[in-house]
Amino acid sequence: MGLETGGRQRLFAWGANSYGQLGLGTTQDSLLPQLVTGFPNRETVIKSISAGGGHSAAVTDVGHVYVCGQNSEGQLGLNHTTDVTHFSLCPGTLTLRVSKVACGWDFTLILTDSGELLSCGANTYGQLGRAGGERSCIPRPLDIQKRKVLDVAAGLRHVLALTDNGQIFQWGSGLASHARRFSQQKPIPAVYSSTEPCPVPGMNGICGKMVAAGSYHCVALSDAGDVYVWGSNKHGQLLHSDPFLLHPHRVQAHLFLGERIVAVVSGWTHLVAQTDTGKVFTWGRANYSQLGRPPNSEGTGLHETVLQGISANQLPAWIPSLTGSSQVACGSEHNLAVCGGLLYSWGWNEHGMCGNGSETNVPVPTLVGIPPTARVDLIGCGAGHSMALCINPASSGQFSRSCKSCTKWLWDSQNSSSKGSGSCTQSPITLSSTGSE
Repeated sequence: MGLETGGRQRLFAWGANSYGQLGLGTTQDSLLPQLVTGFPNRETVIKSISAGGGHSAAVTDVGHVYVCGQNSEGQLGLNHTTDVTHFSLCPGTLTLRVSKVACGWDFTLILTDSGELLSCGANTYGQLGRAGGERSCIPRPLDIQKRKVLDVAAGLRHVLALTDNGQIFQWGSGLASHARRFSQQKPIPAVYSSTEPCPVPGMNGICGKMVAAGSYHCVALSDAGDVYVWGSNKHGQLLHSDPFLLHPHRVQAHLFLGERIVAVVSGWTHLVAQTDTGKVFTWGRANYSQLGRPPNSEGTGLHETVLQGISANQLPAWIPSLTGSSQVACGSEHNLAVCGGLLYSWGWNEHGMCGNGSETNVPVPTLVGIPPTARVDLIGCGAGHSMALCINPASSGQFSRSCKSCTKWLWDSQNSSSKGSGSCTQSPITLSSTGSE
């Protein structure tokens, strides 16, 4: 499904908006979901949404890309460096059929249905996959050993790509300083300083299925359902005692109650995984409530000698009430999940990216007040903003009425200016505080 800007489907955006990354035509933050209007083509159908440090991207069903937000490094691919506050068509994608966009801090990766990979934006750290350090204001193709690319992920200043033979490549020197600082004088693999696609060492014989990236760490999921992690482990997110992992490390399966992992996504310093039975696990840094657990909750439990130095609340824990989620997305330190067509958010909320009308961090997954009758179909997170594609929302309206019993903002299809006259049932969902059933 996708968004038809002239039909029953609508795109909502909220959170940080200093550069116009919400696509609303303004640069003011929004603490509540706002309807995105003004797409150049009213029949545009969107099939995926993604975002980076201060920019956003939407891919249509015909493979075109619409972009908005910060553009100081040309990361929007519009052949200029002026910020854009409305979603605008990226001309460089008109002759392509794009399947996915991955947004880094100030650069963008564009993947086509045919496996071609293009990049634009900042290149100071070689994150575009081209030597020389020169930025590019238009998408330019890069070659990965003549292989087709199946998946791509962008960290702050590094990139991971999965090719059609299951091999994983890495480039961008954003991790190099961390590697030098914490490697204890061990030899540092060339992949950490490479400005061109370089095979990740230590993955021989392992066939990749998908990749994800944190601010300074890397994640790969194998077709066997194993999770591999490497890079910075400053916050224990890689489930190892070393502060930096130079080579991929396989996360022990019993941490996920022995279940097969089918998808993994990453925030800056935390991770979320989904299993084949629909369970959702979170682990890593927790100081902004990004793990979605009650305070002082513990993970699935390990032998102390295995993960010495990692606190129990950083270990993977199953969040029972998110079981069956169809999608999970991570921002820098906040998250969105779709469960039963309903949207939940939790974590860091300084700019209102949890969409509850406040700037207070949200400790556990809590319903977001998307208009009634709407079913959430797609989600995407930037560093500090959120987006959701909804089907069958009310035809018009705005968030202007607060529930008198819990002060939550509600969708008012009548544009009423009254407050305190509504009622709602948007209470936080119940979570297990441990990783056991």
